[in-house]
Amino acid sequence: MLLAVIKGRAFPPPNFSFPNRPNTVQYSLSDEFCEWAKAHFFVGIRFFAMKEGIASKIEEIAQRVAGSEGIEVVEVEVKGGGMHRFVRISIDKPEGVTHGDCELISQQVGTILDVEDVVPGGRYTLEVSSPGVERKLLKPQDYQRFQGKKAKITLRDPLEGRRNWEGTLAGIENGEVLVETAPGQSIRFPLDNVQKANLKFEW
Repeated sequence: MLLAVIKGRAFPPPNFSFPNRPNTVQYSLSDEFCEWAKAHFFVGIRFFAMKEGIASKIEEIAQRVAGSEGIEVVEVEVKGGGMHRFVRISIDKPEGVTHGDCELISQQVGTILDVEDVVPGGRYTLEVSSPGVERKLLKPQDYQRFQGKKAKITLRDPLEGRRNWEGTLAGIENGEVLVETAPGQSIRFPLDNVQKANLKFEW
């Protein structure tokens, strides 16, 4: 079961302006268009870096709040921008997350975000939820903690001609993940070769 608390926080948004775009089709790019494209390319990089910085700051705050309550912060995501910014905090604990846990983290973290003006523009939606039964595996200790559980893993580089694997987690040793793919058969691969991984729910 997935538990979540979602709150919208709205303040006057900042003003944005966009350059006029020529309504002409050309086979060669003008110097003006190249300069415009170059500028927006770097704006895109800066915007991505800014979101990463915001997520890092939010995670630091969430860790501080959750740690005092014995709650693990699984992941912090920041999506969108301007008037449509979305902040998602995923939390967990050994005995399972309750709605009260989500509400507590939402209230405390949300208050700090507003007081410290962490999210530019002040308008965003904050969601605090459990990671669900198929939670992501993001940290080295996740592979040890969930040893014996089924998982789905996608690799960056193929192993034995395959990128997608399913099996039972068998721990992590010297930076390599061990997965039992069948009785008596197992594979291992570097943790940094994992593109994405999550637990697999068994009905």
